[in-house]
Amino acid sequence: MVRSLEQITMRKVYLRILPFAALTYFFCYLDRINVGFAALTMNKDIGLDAAIYGMAAGAFFWGYVLFEVPSNIILEKVGARIWIARIMITWGLISGATAFATGPYSFMAIRFLLGLAEAGLFPGFVLYFTYWFPAQYRARINSGVTLALPIAVAAGAPVSTALLGLDGLWGLKGWQVMYVLEAIPTVLIGVAVFFYLTDRPEKAHWLKAEERGWLANRITGEQRRIEAHHGVGLLRSFWDPKVMLLSLNYIGIVTASLGMLLFLPTIVKELGISNMQVGWVTMIPYGCGAVAMVFCGWLSDRIGERRWTLFWTCALSAAGLVIAGLTIGTWWSVVGMSIAAAGFYGTKGPFWSMPTMFLTGTAAASGIAWINSLGNLGGFFGPSMVGWAKNLSGSFAGGLYALAVCALISAVISLFWLRIPRAVAAGEEYPVPAE
Repeated sequence: MVRSLEQITMRKVYLRILPFAALTYFFCYLDRINVGFAALTMNKDIGLDAAIYGMAAGAFFWGYVLFEVPSNIILEKVGARIWIARIMITWGLISGATAFATGPYSFMAIRFLLGLAEAGLFPGFVLYFTYWFPAQYRARINSGVTLALPIAVAAGAPVSTALLGLDGLWGLKGWQVMYVLEAIPTVLIGVAVFFYLTDRPEKAHWLKAEERGWLANRITGEQRRIEAHHGVGLLRSFWDPKVMLLSLNYIGIVTASLGMLLFLPTIVKELGISNMQVGWVTMIPYGCGAVAMVFCGWLSDRIGERRWTLFWTCALSAAGLVIAGLTIGTWWSVVGMSIAAAGFYGTKGPFWSMPTMFLTGTAAASGIAWINSLGNLGGFFGPSMVGWAKNLSGSFAGGLYALAVCALISAVISLFWLRIPRAVAAGEEYPVPAE
């Protein structure tokens, strides 16, 4: 079969960028959620109850929100290679420092600093992909890189729980050993990013001249078409109605997903199994999430549609959380959480393809980061709700029902208000307009 210039070029771009971006995001999420596994033994050692743990763990997202937009604007100015390397090295060092938390306040402070350090990574990659992937490829590439998220939980669960058993190594508790060992690869990959990433297609010496020309022409043409059609500038990107609706939708998704994620090991532990078995069982929901993420990203690009895919995945999340709440304390709750995880991660591809349907350039940098930062406030509210519900009622069921309401609100927003017209038709070629 004779491949077209587009097929040859995009295959090279996929193979160059996707595996490395996914590896980066894998360690990002591993360092973000290992706190859920550390909680199995750490909470007692440093004096955290469920409510305080939920609030302290969620402090990460306040730091994340504060620096998200500035970080993405800086990335747009200085380039992804330098800035993503900086993000990874600093967050790796701070993540390792969590091993030395001695109480609620030091733990909360470190989590806040970790959010500051990591801010901008995910929206930075979403922005970076707009430099390399035409619009018709973006649900797949966004799903591909965020596939690292459920894989990080699924693969990291047994690893993290195994590291908890290393009490006494270097004179540290098992949870301290886990934080230190899981931070080291992040710092090393951060160094590698500086030498490996290429900022723009024009600088890609690993592409042939005609391949660089085709890709730069296609990306530039699409960006100019979007700018002419929508005309969203930097300041307007903060209050544009479509940006605000996407932010509200994402708050619901993140509140529900992280409220479940950060308590998942503790909920599974209530089934009366060992810490190591908790790690293996935790793999199940996120294995389902990985499959749903790939399928929904492929489907969204295949049919050229975002809103309906997003609606059904949000609705699926709500249904799974209700099932988990109704069956809490039984193995059926794992089934419910698996359904919910499939919905959460199925949203990633179609959702993150929507902002770049009407944002480009610096407006895309600020708008994407603004959506992600506002949405990630849910990372504070979700765990806090579940923790307080557990303290008040003695059960996680009430918290899961509250999370289901958040997912349902996101589904309603998708259904009625996220009608974003395409400025770029899939597969259409755009010559670069004359200057």
